[in-house]
Amino acid sequence: MAILAWVMMSLAIWHFTVFLPDREWGGIVGAFVAALVGGVLFGFVVNAFSPPGPGDLSVLTSLEAVPGALLGIALVYWLGVRRERAAPAS
Repeated sequence: MAILAWVMMSLAIWHFTVFLPDREWGGIVGAFVAALVGGVLFGFVVNAFSPPGPGDLSVLTSLEAVPGALLGIALVYWLGVRRERAAPAS
């Protein structure tokens, strides 16, 4: 259930990318994948690479995914801006 909480929180954070200019590497789908992967990976890192058991779940479990989702989105945004600047002007 912790992984589901991480995925749902990452999905909620991803919805805010609509307010960013579309410069993400892979577009909105790239931001979606990065948010999900970042949130789940960060959740695993916080919990020492082991998902918490059913007795260890709380509301705070879902909040563990927020930094990872933000880092994932920031990474694909940075990669997209870097690729955009490296592309030859037409």
